[in-house]
Amino acid sequence: MTDTRAKQLPKLLIVEDDPGLQAQLKWAYEDFEVFIAGDRASALTLLRAEEPAVVTLDLGLPPDPDGVSEGFAVLDEIMAIKPDTKVIVASGHGARESALRAVAQGAYDFYPKPVDIDALGLIVRRALHLHRIEAENRSLATRAPADHRVLGNMITAAPEMVKVARTIERVANTNVSVMLLGASGTGKELLARGLHEASSRASGAFVAINCAAIPENLLESELFGHEKGAFTGAVKTTEGKIEQANGGTLFLDEVGDIPLQLQVKLLRFLQERTIERIGGRRSIAVDTRIVCATHQNLEAMIAEGRFREDLWYRLAEIVVKIPSLAQRPGDATLLAKAFLTRFAAQMNPSVKGFAPDALAAIDGWGWPGNVRELENRVKRAVIMADGKLVAAADLDLPLADAGADNPLNLKAVREAADRKAIRHALARSEGNISSTARLLGISRPTLYDLLKQYDMHG
Repeated sequence: MTDTRAKQLPKLLIVEDDPGLQAQLKWAYEDFEVFIAGDRASALTLLRAEEPAVVTLDLGLPPDPDGVSEGFAVLDEIMAIKPDTKVIVASGHGARESALRAVAQGAYDFYPKPVDIDALGLIVRRALHLHRIEAENRSLATRAPADHRVLGNMITAAPEMVKVARTIERVANTNVSVMLLGASGTGKELLARGLHEASSRASGAFVAINCAAIPENLLESELFGHEKGAFTGAVKTTEGKIEQANGGTLFLDEVGDIPLQLQVKLLRFLQERTIERIGGRRSIAVDTRIVCATHQNLEAMIAEGRFREDLWYRLAEIVVKIPSLAQRPGDATLLAKAFLTRFAAQMNPSVKGFAPDALAAIDGWGWPGNVRELENRVKRAVIMADGKLVAAADLDLPLADAGADNPLNLKAVREAADRKAIRHALARSEGNISSTARLLGISRPTLYDLLKQYDMHG
C-alpha cells in the first residue's frame, strides 16, 4: 500500500549535507516522495534514477562546504541533464549575489538560511505546480490530431513536427519575418504555405521563389520587377515577386544563394517597405510578409562575409528548425501511404498498399533526401509494381537498422525504444489499436497502459 502511494507522489530531491537539516526537511514533506543527497555524486545519481520534479539545493556542499563552487557545479549538471527540473537554492549568510547568480544559471528560486520550513514549503509546492503546468503544455504542444494533419495539409504524428507546426501557428498572425531552417526535402515550402493560410493574409497571394534556381543576373528582376526598356528584352513593365505578393506572403527558398549586392536591396525593402523596379525612379509601397528558408548555415556564411549580418537579423526574427524525416519516427510510413494513395489513383489504380517487407524497409531507411526522396521512391514504386502490393524491391530500398539515440539512463533508453516502436506500429496500422497490439506482440490492455504511461494517443 505504501509503495503504491509513494509512486503516485511527486518526487522531491533534497541536496543538503547537514544531517540534522536533512531529517528536518524530509519529514516536512508528507505529500512528496523525498530523496536525500549529501554530495554531488549522490545528488546526480538520484537525479538520473528518480527524475524529481523539484530539487532543493544547498550551495555549500563538500568538498567546499564554506563556499559555493560545488553547489554551482551541481546546479550546472542538473540543468544539463534535466533542464525542466525546478531547482530551489539555499543562500546562507545573506549571500544574495550567489542566489541571483543561481537564478541566472537556471535555478527556479532561492531561500535564505536559517530555513523557515513553512516558507520553503510554499516555494517547493509552487515550483511543483509550475513544473506540472509546463509538462502539460509540452504534452499539448506535441500532441498530434487524430487525422495526423497539422497546418491544414501537413501529415505527421511525430511530436517533433507537431511542435514545429504549433510554433508556426502561434506566429502566423503577427507580421514578423520567419526563417525556416532544415535539410533539403523536409517540407519548408509546405510549412511556409501553411503559415500563410493560418494568417490574416490568407486572402492575399502566396508567392514562392527558389533563389538558387535563378541565375544571379535575373534574380533582381524576378524579385523587384523592371520598367519597360530597362534592359535589352524588357519589352513591357513587369512586377517582381515582392509586388505580386502585396497583401500576402513571399516565400524566399534558399535565401542563402542571394548575391551580396542584391542582399543590400532586399535589406532596404525590409527596412522601408518600399521598392524600386529596375529602370524605375519612383518608390512603390509594398505590404508583403517575408518567409525564408535555407539548408545552409547562414551564421557560418556571415562569418565568411558571404551573407549580411544585418539582413540575417531582419529575416530571422523567428527561427524555426525543421527535423529531418529520420528524426520523426512513424512519419515515413504515414507519408508513404498518403503518397501511394495519390499516385495509385493517378497512374496505377491496381496498387492498393505496401507489402510487409516494403513497410519494414521504409521504417529502416535513413531517408537522407527526406520527404522529397520518399515521395519520389513511392511514385516510382507505384509505377513499377506488378501486383496489388508495393514491395521493398519496387522502392529500391534495402532493409536497414535505424541508429539508436544515447539517452540519459536505462529507463530513458527503454522509454525511447517503446515510443519509437509504438509510433511505427501505429503508423503501419493507421491507428487501429488491435492491429497495433498484434504488430507489437502485446495485448490490447498492455498497449493501452503503454499509451497512457507515455501520454501517446492512438
